[in-house]
Amino acid sequence: MSDIELGEVQSRFADLIWANEPIASGALVKLCERALQWKKPTTYTVLRKLCEKGLFKNENGVVTSVISREAYYTKKSGAFVDETFGGSLPAFLAAFMSGKTLTGREADEIQKMIDAHRKEHPDG
Repeated sequence: MSDIELGEVQSRFADLIWANEPIASGALVKLCERALQWKKPTTYTVLRKLCEKGLFKNENGVVTSVISREAYYTKKSGAFVDETFGGSLPAFLAAFMSGKTLTGREADEIQKMIDAHRKEHPDG
């Protein structure tokens, strides 16, 4: 899954599917006409490519995901941290936070995530 790369247009298309699934392929064509100004062949070409990549499936005219949006972006985020920061989440956060400040609410949300992870993985 980590080798699935989406360009900007494919990402927008994938987001449409994830937001509307399960969706009939005909309804997807109409949705893409409105949202992306695509013609029917373009929709089916891009859909076929993303099905070949293993992201979606089109069975009996109904399009659904094989990989959820959350799982896809979680995997891509992890791969980015691995490739760019040697897998170090603290190094990534330090680079991301450079020159920024957190609101109290943001800090509380992050602390809750840290606390939840610690409870689930006390040795890690």
